[in-house]
Amino acid sequence: MMESVRTTTKTIERPEVRDQNSTDDDTPKFFHYVKKNKIVESAVQGNMVVALCGETFPVTKQAKPGSPVCPDCERIYKGLRKK
Repeated sequence: MMESVRTTTKTIERPEVRDQNSTDDDTPKFFHYVKKNKIVESAVQGNMVVALCGETFPVTKQAKPGSPVCPDCERIYKGLRKK
């Protein structure tokens, strides 16, 4: 006679993971400094751009005046400017 073996499976809930560079309405948390000629190319062709801070991403939104700027990009940009 065969014995029946019963196993139970538990479901482990995964915590919600959020992209730290965006907010709830799909607006980036920070806007980054990127070479001007790469912005249009990325927006049209979907190419990735590299910001001054080293972050890579496709351009999907345009920054408006007063938008929050990546602190690392801003620090690097100010260091590049001639006084």
